Amino acid sequence: MAAIEEQANIAFRRSPRGCAFFACGGGEIGCNPKGIVLYYTIYKYIAGSGVRFMKIVVLAGGLSTERNVALTSGTGICRALRRRGHKAVLVDMFMGLENYSGALEDIFDAPDGLCTDHSVSAAAPDLETVRRSRKDQSPSLLGQGVLQVCAMADLVFLALHGSCGEDGRVQATLDLLGVPYTGSNYISSGMAMDKSITKRFMDAEGIRTAPWHDVRYTEADIPALAEKLETPCAVKIVNGGSSIGVELPDTREELADTLHRMLRYGDHVVVEKKIKGREIQVAVLGDTYLPAVEIIPKNAYFDYESKYQKGGAVEICPAPITEAEWRQVGEMALKLHKALGLSVYSRADFILDEEGKAWCLEVNTLPGMTPTSLVPQEAAAVGMDYDTLCETIAEESLRVRKAERL
Repeated sequence: MAAIEEQANIAFRRSPRGCAFFACGGGEIGCNPKGIVLYYTIYKYIAGSGVRFMKIVVLAGGLSTERNVALTSGTGICRALRRRGHKAVLVDMFMGLENYSGALEDIFDAPDGLCTDHSVSAAAPDLETVRRSRKDQSPSLLGQGVLQVCAMADLVFLALHGSCGEDGRVQATLDLLGVPYTGSNYISSGMAMDKSITKRFMDAEGIRTAPWHDVRYTEADIPALAEKLETPCAVKIVNGGSSIGVELPDTREELADTLHRMLRYGDHVVVEKKIKGREIQVAVLGDTYLPAVEIIPKNAYFDYESKYQKGGAVEICPAPITEAEWRQVGEMALKLHKALGLSVYSRADFILDEEGKAWCLEVNTLPGMTPTSLVPQEAAAVGMDYDTLCETIAEESLRVRKAERL
């Protein structure tokens, strides 16, 4: 181990980023089979920035179709940060502190950080039921005390998923408060959340993606669209996540039915050619990409149920693909990450066709962070445990926010 650490120190000193922070391949420093050097240098990079114990608000829940996923992610993150010594507390962005009876100044000492056990049900939450369950029936998406407790924190760890957390509005609010937060800034988050904007970036950067159409429509437009658009295809709402608002019609009749159903989410969708192949996902952490994951869903595609129910899919990490295929998806993910101006971490989704060509589907700026989610699996594949990953994201986010204010 001493020899490995010495090699890591040499690579660390030589790196232009001050860190041997690169993807594993073969035959070069940082590329041993168990990923020990990569783990060591990632951690050294973060530790070198000055790890300190912090007051952290883990902001989760919210009012989106991914609410339950966010609560599960937030619970895992909060407990991980507390195990690392931080005073972390879990706050539901929509419900706020209406069930907290203690003094606000004591909240960071609350037992177990206000965490309760959460699980993701087979169906997405009924948001109207959630809205009615809150004592405060105002239209605000921010619950009682949320801004106040965030202003007291050294950092807000965003465990939100979906439109109320990934579209830049929360990030902009925290910028106005002057409170650091995890992940990408508000502009990059907003662009990445909109699939039509992300598709335009892919086209401009030469990142292979399925031919697509940006469609705004009303009920009256559906017959003409069903005749005009190619099938089979994928229809996606522009600001959805967790495969909610995604359908794969094979015929014109199915397309018409899909367009009718999509109107429940809004009048703006992306319609793209359906690409057949293997589902591959890869995360970017800091300035590099991690080992990829292959998803083999039990349903027709990696839908909400497949993602969050036990036995819904087989997830293989590292993915059983060639090194060239891994580097292909990794470089594409990193290129899109940089083109959109993303920071700290993200996860890109791909289809790998039978010819070995990768087709980029989308990018997630706040990917799932339950202990068994894909990004933690990828980090584990290079030797980084879940608690260290959460702290790494926190520390790197502080560095990025500080740099943005210079």
